[in-house]
Amino acid sequence: MPKIFESEYRFCEILWEKEPVSSSELARLCSEKLEWKKSTTYTVIKRLSERGVIKSENAIVTSLISREEVQEQESTEIVDKNFSGSLPSFVAAFARKKKLTGEEIEEIRKIIDSYKG
Repeated sequence: MPKIFESEYRFCEILWEKEPVSSSELARLCSEKLEWKKSTTYTVIKRLSERGVIKSENAIVTSLISREEVQEQESTEIVDKNFSGSLPSFVAAFARKKKLTGEEIEEIRKIIDSYKG
């Protein structure tokens, strides 16, 4: 999967919310939400199209990679890079910094239980 950088991710969030969307509407939204010039939006559309992240056909832009796929890739990279691939170490570091609510703990338990088979 191609790497998506921070500003590109913010662009993709707008696209995921509105797709399929015309490139002109996308430029308007990026101007409004990201304070980008029209030329910046078109440059990002071209760059992400070349990398296979989005498709721009007949001035209609759609994503080829979902938000979930990007999030999965990014989280795997973070765990691999910063925690030597150890998910428990990542969760422990996260939980030390941010107090988990009872709902979050229960949701995590359900996710773990779903993988137990």
